[in-house]
Amino acid sequence: MPDSPTPAPRSPASPTVARGPVRPGERALAPDLARGAMLLLIVLSNTGFHLWAARHGASGWQPVDGSAVDRAVQFAMIATLDLRTYPLFAFLFGYGMMRLHQRQTEAGASPRAGVALLRRRSLWLVAFGSVHAFLLMAGDITGCYGVASLLLGWLFVRRGDRVLLLAAGGALALLFLTSTLPALVEVLAGELGRSGDAPSEPTTEVYASGEPDRLAAAGTRMATWAFVTLGGGLLGFGGHAMMLLGCWAARRRVLERPSAHLPLLRRTAVAGVAVGWSGGLPSALGHVGAWHVPADAMAEGGALPALHEATGLGAGLGYVALFALFAHRVAVRAEHARAAGAGAAGGPGRVVRAVAALGKRSLSGYLAHSLLFAPVLAAWGLGLGRHLSSATMAAYACGVWLVTVVAADACERAGLPGPAETVLRRLVYRRSARGG
Repeated sequence: MPDSPTPAPRSPASPTVARGPVRPGERALAPDLARGAMLLLIVLSNTGFHLWAARHGASGWQPVDGSAVDRAVQFAMIATLDLRTYPLFAFLFGYGMMRLHQRQTEAGASPRAGVALLRRRSLWLVAFGSVHAFLLMAGDITGCYGVASLLLGWLFVRRGDRVLLLAAGGALALLFLTSTLPALVEVLAGELGRSGDAPSEPTTEVYASGEPDRLAAAGTRMATWAFVTLGGGLLGFGGHAMMLLGCWAARRRVLERPSAHLPLLRRTAVAGVAVGWSGGLPSALGHVGAWHVPADAMAEGGALPALHEATGLGAGLGYVALFALFAHRVAVRAEHARAAGAGAAGGPGRVVRAVAALGKRSLSGYLAHSLLFAPVLAAWGLGLGRHLSSATMAAYACGVWLVTVVAADACERAGLPGPAETVLRRLVYRRSARGG
């Protein structure tokens, strides 16, 4: 396609790919900053999977042993991170889906062709996820979101805003009816331990981090990945709602133009974080023994995990809004600095730019986490997970994230994309016109 400021006419015959991926000059700070910071939250929330020698409680998620510092870390993670970071991931994924479709149609592709491109990207994400799970990480989320985007992209990307919001509301209603409402009934009836199944299987077993045999571990990881990918991708109603809300927000460019949506962002940040943290508090208190509840209530299918999951959606939205507000503040300060004659020094600081650079390479960063975790910590690798506690594992996770931030910043200064993004874009945009 020749370079031209005028988009080609839209028609059913428009090419499947009217242009290539987002160009550097088209990027906004808030989405990249949110993705980069999100990766820290995700790597911290995944630490429990690798503590395979620790003793786990009824939930099977976080360990129940360790020092006072370990218990404080467990409390903080349960209240603020567990089941709160993946909704954030889902929202940003849906936002990216819609922006990809918009860029294609604005460049002249038909809406159907834009959906076809989304479908190809979704299928490749499932393929990436399967390799990721086979080699390293059973809890891979890219395959799950690939399946979800196949479904939601086909059904909703071309629909109007009202349909998007109604569908998101319908997904939330299904989550409420199938999970949250029974939990609330138990709480109100004073029967917290009625429907759970205690104790739950420790996540370290289904993630195979404690399995010394590499082949057996790979088999377990693939079985878990298939369950997570199909179950979460098709029946993860909370994730569906977050993706659809992300699609709606992308239509309004909420993250690219936060200054135009400040009241919405502020209300969402306050309400979302308040709901999310208060909803995680009962599970956190029960886990550390500050509130005595039946083991069934803490186990999979119990009342507290159901409440924890539902309120985590609010926290995910609140975190997105906080990142957008922070990006807006950075932009305002930069504008003031430029007006005062500071020139280039008035832009985002080095740390902010480095985190945003990781956000531009979020798939590479996500995969790098597993590469720096699994072979080092799992029993089939070096086995160092046996010797770490919740606190030391959290410190290790922060160190891993910092390594990826430094690497992404180096790539940014060298003008290099992330390796995973390079491969994915070549596969997805294989028919992109020269120069597009």
